[in-house]
Amino acid sequence: MIKHQFIIDAKGKKKAVILSLKEFKELLEDLEDLTLIAERRGEPAEPLEDVIKRLEASWQKITT
Repeated sequence: MIKHQFIIDAKGKKKAVILSLKEFKELLEDLEDLTLIAERRGEPAEPLEDVIKRLEASWQKITT
């Protein structure tokens, strides 16, 4: 849960928000993730089972 404080003007209108540095970094990471999702929206999906098989095959090549 993000805890925040607001900076208000003389009329009580919210003008800015204060976040901890940790919360700010987490929000930036979330925005970066959402950007990647949006950029890759049109890419074809690969079933998880296929990915697992491909990774297992690669791992077996490395370990043998």
